[in-house]
Amino acid sequence: MRQLLALTAADLLQRVRDKSVIIFALVVPMALMTVFNLVFSATEDLEIEPVTVAVSAPAGDDMAQVLTSVVRDLDGTDELDVTVHEVGAAAGRAEVEDGDAAIALLVPDGFGRSAQMGEPVTVEAVRGDEAGIGADIVLSVVDGLLGQIGSGALTARAALAEGVAPDELEALVEEATSGPAYDLVQGRAADEQLDSGAALVAGQAGLFLLFTVSFGVTGLLVDRESGTLARLRSMPIPGWVVVASKALVSFVLGVVATGVLLTLGGYLFDADFGSLPAVAALVVCAAAAGTSVMFLIVRVARTSEQAGIATSIVALVLGIGGGAFFPVSATGPLSGVLDLNPVAALLRGLGTTSGGGGLGDIGVPVAIMLGFGAVMLAVSRLVPDRGVLS
Repeated sequence: MRQLLALTAADLLQRVRDKSVIIFALVVPMALMTVFNLVFSATEDLEIEPVTVAVSAPAGDDMAQVLTSVVRDLDGTDELDVTVHEVGAAAGRAEVEDGDAAIALLVPDGFGRSAQMGEPVTVEAVRGDEAGIGADIVLSVVDGLLGQIGSGALTARAALAEGVAPDELEALVEEATSGPAYDLVQGRAADEQLDSGAALVAGQAGLFLLFTVSFGVTGLLVDRESGTLARLRSMPIPGWVVVASKALVSFVLGVVATGVLLTLGGYLFDADFGSLPAVAALVVCAAAAGTSVMFLIVRVARTSEQAGIATSIVALVLGIGGGAFFPVSATGPLSGVLDLNPVAALLRGLGTTSGGGGLGDIGVPVAIMLGFGAVMLAVSRLVPDRGVLS
């Protein structure tokens, strides 16, 4: 054990002094996170501009007035700022064309009677070229209202056809066409789903974790090329101790670098990944899974250059497939394969913890990462050794 700790400490000190470790483990991912923050921060802080709606509705039509009042009631709902102008049809079109209104709603004469009788009727919406998301929200609410009115009218006609008493029909028509039951609430990401900023941080941490853990294990090839491995073999040190020290170096570097990236990235993107013990467990399991891949690479790569190329390929495939840059979804058998990706499991686990989950809620991601590591270790024992220990 003393030999293992001594070799690990010496190797860690050497790797810390190696600028490439700092660059790939911290500098590059933090630079990417900063760029992503500058690019996507504007979309995260989306502001809805005030909306002016020109409404042309018949004065004596109660149903048309319901539509007008619903649009007016949207003002002050969450971040909506809606101003309603009651105008004539020609004036409504003119306001949109002149840019004085974002949209115009033109309700035809006889709208209420036609709606109650279930007859086809059209409310014309004129949308300005500069109308934004606020106008889309208003149109969506109006569309929902018209759909509900139509459904209620059809329900009343069906009831009449079935012989509903006239005194009951009036109440049924009023209930079905009096207006929509709607509510606007602030949306939030679902459990087990990171928002865009946190997903970028977690994805980059998972991607560069695979680059970071490669420095310890592939250091065996560097030691062989420099003659250090031969000197170690000439000493009374078991061969497994040398290999285990490299693996331990990879594991420690992976845990530390990923923890730092999640901490700094979370601060930069204002992301909260939740329970610290649960996040620490996910990071440890992800580092173990990443280190296991390096054992396979070091058995098939003959030189450090080959190991570096193989590491880059594996890291990019697992990183992109796991959603390091953008969410990846698939159907069929391929979806099951993607779920076994340790990077995807790390992101899923962090999504669970960010939603309030603890250690008892991350069993599936942890099992996937540990299972991945066990499979890679088993495969590395079965693959003929053409690398450092051959």
